[in-house]
Amino acid sequence: MNRVIFFVDGFNLYHSIDSNPAYYKYKWLDLNKLAHCFVTSHDKIEKVLYFTTYATWDQVKLVKHQTYVKALQFVGVEVVFGAFRYVDKTCRLCHKQYKTFEEKQTDVNIAINLFQTAVQDLWDTAIIVSGDSDLIPAIHAVKNTFPAKQIGLVIPIGRRAEELKQVVDCHMKLKEKHLATSQFEDVVTIDGGVNLSRPNTWKVILGSVRR
Repeated sequence: MNRVIFFVDGFNLYHSIDSNPAYYKYKWLDLNKLAHCFVTSHDKIEKVLYFTTYATWDQVKLVKHQTYVKALQFVGVEVVFGAFRYVDKTCRLCHKQYKTFEEKQTDVNIAINLFQTAVQDLWDTAIIVSGDSDLIPAIHAVKNTFPAKQIGLVIPIGRRAEELKQVVDCHMKLKEKHLATSQFEDVVTIDGGVNLSRPNTWKVILGSVRR
């Protein structure tokens, strides 16, 4: 049996879905179900790791994200948190500087977990769900150290990931049909009888309404 671990780049996947209003309804995504779209009867999914960070300065988004994380954890997805930090940016039009938040640590956390689990021999195939080329050095490191292990790539919808495709053993495209068949029920009842409901803005297309 081929042992498989999925490494899901939460922000890369989220923003690929968020870039198209027609896909907002797919944000209530069961990553366990999604993982099963990309394995065969000869594979055994050992775990699904979800790498993400809370946007703590936006209460509305934070509550939705926390609800989603609880739903994922209930079905056994392991969540690995990174962090945001303040960074200085320059406007391309007016050239004025401004401060904004920038997500950090996700690619580093994926790299560390990819290598650590390889050292622990927890998988035969690792499948990375991302289009982030910053992961290429980590993939090279694992492949050079453990040449018998396979690394696959699931490319988020709307992404090309041409550079990543060159360094993995196989690559697959995430399609709308995968998103559609991998949704949680509208209400997920977790331990203690607590109900987690799909956020209203994740149910239908709402034009300019985001997240």
